[in-house]
Amino acid sequence: MRPPTLRDVALQAGVHPATASRALNPETRGLVNEDTANRVIKVAKALGYRPNPIARSLKTARSATIGLLVPDLTNPLFPPIVRGVEQVLSPVGYSAWIVNTDNDLDRERSQVMSLRSRQVEGFIIATARLHHPLLEQLHAEGVPMVLVNRRLADGGVPSVTPDDAAGATMAVAHLTSLGHTRIAHLAGPQDTSTGVVRLRAYREALAAHGIEEDPALIATCASWTEQEGAVGLRQLLDSGADFTAVLGGNDMLALGCYDVLEERGLSCPQDLSVVGFNDVPFVDKLRPPLTSIHVPHQEMGAEAAHLLLDMLQNPGRHPRSVLLPPTIAVRQSTAPPRAHTP
Repeated sequence: MRPPTLRDVALQAGVHPATASRALNPETRGLVNEDTANRVIKVAKALGYRPNPIARSLKTARSATIGLLVPDLTNPLFPPIVRGVEQVLSPVGYSAWIVNTDNDLDRERSQVMSLRSRQVEGFIIATARLHHPLLEQLHAEGVPMVLVNRRLADGGVPSVTPDDAAGATMAVAHLTSLGHTRIAHLAGPQDTSTGVVRLRAYREALAAHGIEEDPALIATCASWTEQEGAVGLRQLLDSGADFTAVLGGNDMLALGCYDVLEERGLSCPQDLSVVGFNDVPFVDKLRPPLTSIHVPHQEMGAEAAHLLLDMLQNPGRHPRSVLLPPTIAVRQSTAPPRAHTP
């Protein structure tokens, strides 16, 4: 038995096939009388009709798909972003091709070229470095795209990011309120906007609290991973630097601190207070639960999707960026520093 066609739906609904097509397309449904559209949709459901997206894209030159690039799908930061994107795209008939780049520039380029060959209408990209030739090229070619959780150095591409500076400032203020003055920082990669802004805000927050910066208390990590966080804290401990708290550039770096404290026989927060950044879903289940800067990741994904859809529907409109405010989730990984014994 052959599957039902658009012509079958139109015939049973008593309308022209073009009217049936408009009624079944969320983008053009408003062009059809509401009663007629409801009748067509009811018939389509009864017949089990499913629109052919390939045929529609050939006819309209629009694929109703976007490319969503993430650097590491195993990082719990990204699934809420993906969910936010999809919750906005799905109701308007769009879907996302999700690709994982593994932070590999060659892989990223090949994935982008592959998605463009599939006629995606635009991109939401979470892989951006401060200076990113591929994205700069796409932007120059007029490819619609929105960055999420990242910005380019020149700020020319629309983005949705948390207020990283405000978050780092909150973290330092929390630690100083507990009495910490020797606060180390595991900084993220300095070729990303996130790493640069959070490190700068950490330095500025120390100065605002009258604490002199000690370069020996900063370890720059090569990637945003638990392993790199462990490497960074080992370096700080092995250097003999005196510190009572550490601010991780993200939660994964902070998680690496937990690994090192356990292997060194140290306790958190008695020996070292630890603060993370992002408040990804599992950190409240750690022992002790991690104090972290909460970032609304699902909202970030949703805002990025809204921005991209707006760019697609209003290509002449000046692009804009969105900065979302963070909050701090205080848990049991932070406490006043242990008093030094004389």
